[in-house]
Amino acid sequence: MKQAVYVLAAASALVATPSFAQAYVGVIGGYDSVELEFDDVSGDSEGVAYGVVAGYDANLGGAVLGIEAELSDSTVSERAEDIDVIGDSAKLSAGRDIYVGGRIGFKATENFLVYAKGGYTTTRAKLTYDDGVDVYSDSDDLDGYRIGAGLEYKTGPMGVRTEFRYSDYGDYKYDGFNTGISARRSQIIAGLTFGF
Repeated sequence: MKQAVYVLAAASALVATPSFAQAYVGVIGGYDSVELEFDDVSGDSEGVAYGVVAGYDANLGGAVLGIEAELSDSTVSERAEDIDVIGDSAKLSAGRDIYVGGRIGFKATENFLVYAKGGYTTTRAKLTYDDGVDVYSDSDDLDGYRIGAGLEYKTGPMGVRTEFRYSDYGDYKYDGFNTGISARRSQIIAGLTFGF
């Protein structure tokens, strides 16, 4: 009898707090700025980031703990001409980006969440060189970390969020050689999620 009472009490608690734990999927998009630095000289290129996100939140009353994964791409690229010979060109493009991390948030109201996030990120850089006769291309992955903060509004299963995040990929290494070129990224992203 006591076991039945405990089971009913636990079920009642879960029904009373339907958002106690929630998985979600969504889409993201926004401003993307990639900065490269070498010997204290830096330059940045801007574009648009877009992708998909999936995660799981545990509602702990006034706080939320979650895990999140994201796959995105970007339109950011930088082009230079007449590098080695007249008429040649090189293009460096930011490719796919994978992020896995956690977030912690606090409810400002029943529907508004203020949160911070952090975790591991890896991005792909693609270099294309055209000497006027042949075109060469190569790509490499850069690993680093991401931190960020944001606001999220939820109503029912739908969520709308906006966040700022910063990613640092460290120094770019090619075939084990440290080029001394460091890569960083700043983004302002909006997202639409659906919980289930």
